[in-house]
Amino acid sequence: MSDHSPDPVDAIDLPRSPTPLPGHHITYLRFLGRGLRLAFTGSWRFYAWMSVLTAIGLVGLNAWGQQLLHGMQVTAMTDHVSWGLYIANFTFGVGLAAGAVMMVIPAYLYDDHDMHDVVIIGEILAVSAIVVCLGFVIVDMGRPDRLWHILPGIGRFHWPVSMLAWDVLVLNGYLLLNLHIVGYLIYMRYLGRRPARRFYLPFVFLSIVWAISIHTVTAFLYQGLGGRPFWNSALLAPRFIVTAFISGPAFVIVLLEVVRRYGGLRFGDGPIVTLSRVMRITVLLNLFMLGSELFTALYAGGAHATSVKYLFFGAHGKHALVPYIWTAVALNVASGVILLSSRSRTSRRWLLAACGCAFVGVYLEKGMGLIIPGFVPSTLHEVVEYTPTLTEWKISAGVWALGLLVLTVALKIGLAVWTGRMRDASTPAPQVAPVDDDAAAEPA
Repeated sequence: MSDHSPDPVDAIDLPRSPTPLPGHHITYLRFLGRGLRLAFTGSWRFYAWMSVLTAIGLVGLNAWGQQLLHGMQVTAMTDHVSWGLYIANFTFGVGLAAGAVMMVIPAYLYDDHDMHDVVIIGEILAVSAIVVCLGFVIVDMGRPDRLWHILPGIGRFHWPVSMLAWDVLVLNGYLLLNLHIVGYLIYMRYLGRRPARRFYLPFVFLSIVWAISIHTVTAFLYQGLGGRPFWNSALLAPRFIVTAFISGPAFVIVLLEVVRRYGGLRFGDGPIVTLSRVMRITVLLNLFMLGSELFTALYAGGAHATSVKYLFFGAHGKHALVPYIWTAVALNVASGVILLSSRSRTSRRWLLAACGCAFVGVYLEKGMGLIIPGFVPSTLHEVVEYTPTLTEWKISAGVWALGLLVLTVALKIGLAVWTGRMRDASTPAPQVAPVDDDAAAEPA
């Protein structure tokens, strides 16, 4: 691909942003208005996609209303298994948000010019994933009206002792960081001005460290529960980070293909090649860590082994989670095999298949395969199984639909600005650097 400026704005020399911008508040309101109008217009494919997501979201909202009316009894969670499908999705969502940093690291730490062309997509994905995470936290609360109890300065925020307090801080901090970065870069692009590095670059580097911290703190939430031997492993936090660097790149690769086809953004294969190389390592590393955990539990035995045996082979005639975990292992192995084969480098379809296998495999492994076995058997040594109810599936689908709605609208506005289709009236049309056809033709 042709050389680009290391600044993720454009290949042309944009004027520096004056401080302050004259009449910037009027310009900003105009920008917001045009963005909102753009968010509700598009082709028939756009309307069909948004209609489907809206319908799913409304079904989830109705199911959540029933849960608020009748209480948590409409779920399959009990005193024995108090975390279920909601927290399983929350854990996976945090990994997806953290994994989005895999586009930021090459772009800013290693000055990857190709990744600079599409790094804004990773930032938007991080925002959308955090919205999903916060949505699952809210629906998991039996009384969301008491959310203020964990707000700093208002409720009883038991910091720094409580790991939950740390989780609230890092998740909301990560959301604010990415909102600032995305909003500032897109607005400067809309104005046709080069963003001032001091207003976004320190926040970019902070977000890289913060992305690692959000999933580490989430892992510590489980590791710190000494009464749950299944989670009490030093490998849990490293496995969380590794799986985040599987699900994040896998989703981004698929998203880049969609953006390239329907978003009007032209870029070479460099970002996809980089992300697929990351996945080739992290998929195998995750399988190695899983094997290490299984050896420790099954060979040495102990309290930790009871939950592992129930997860993989069932116990006392109960085996509700066995299909989940073996499906996850099979998909992760299939993903590793495909990624290591030459077909994933020469065929985009095989690469997308590997991404799909890895994404679903990690979702099952970090969801039902991680959360539920921590409660089985219970502290009273009872084997009480958990199977999500239809209400839980509807609410979960609704939360994911909300996240996809946010992602779609943000991408629609961001790409319109990034490609120059939406810009300030005084801004000249951007001279987007052409894609090197020879480089674009290289196999992934």
